[in-house]
Amino acid sequence: MFTGIIEELGEIVRLEPTGADSVLLTVRGPVVTSDARHGDSIAVNGVCLTVVDTVDGAFTADVMGETLRRSSLGTLTAGDPVNLERAATLGSRLGGHLVQGHVDGVGRVRDREPAEQWETVTFDLPAPLARYVVEKGSITVDGVSLTVAAVGADWFSVGLIPTTCALTTLGRRQSGDPVNLEVDVLAKYVERLLGERAAGGPAGGLGGGVLPALGATT
Repeated sequence: MFTGIIEELGEIVRLEPTGADSVLLTVRGPVVTSDARHGDSIAVNGVCLTVVDTVDGAFTADVMGETLRRSSLGTLTAGDPVNLERAATLGSRLGGHLVQGHVDGVGRVRDREPAEQWETVTFDLPAPLARYVVEKGSITVDGVSLTVAAVGADWFSVGLIPTTCALTTLGRRQSGDPVNLEVDVLAKYVERLLGERAAGGPAGGLGGGVLPALGATT
């Protein structure tokens, strides 16, 4: 689990194909690798990856085809900046919200509207995710925990303070750029439980149809 509070802006070193639809990803990140060991989890732009090895302030991780297709990691090239966060510990402060590192879909930057002390950024919202996104609720964009400022049928917007723009990739994203989205996991569990109740499952029957549940994809 993660909290959506980015620890470091890292850099892609290289992507080495290891098969027809998989790569070995190398990422430079001195902060997150300072205590990283084989098997640890590090989120890269919101995608939970398992550390294979660390050397000289960089780490490598295997990325399978499913992850490349379901996230924006497949579009990265050497030199690209990435948001990095180590997995939370039981003693960690929960500065953002509970983040699994399981990307639910890819959105795109629709518009940026600068203001004096912050910037409003609007993203396209994939239709299957729209029901999980609510005003003042939490959403993860490229691994950054954010509060939804406004939401429509196929879009949502957030407000970014200067620190977020400066210390994460979100300050550099332009119209059309892809971003990884993870909705609040609590919303998905609530939907699943309500679906079971409607179907007369373990929680008891209320009648009516079953609401489909969307699971994490990576």
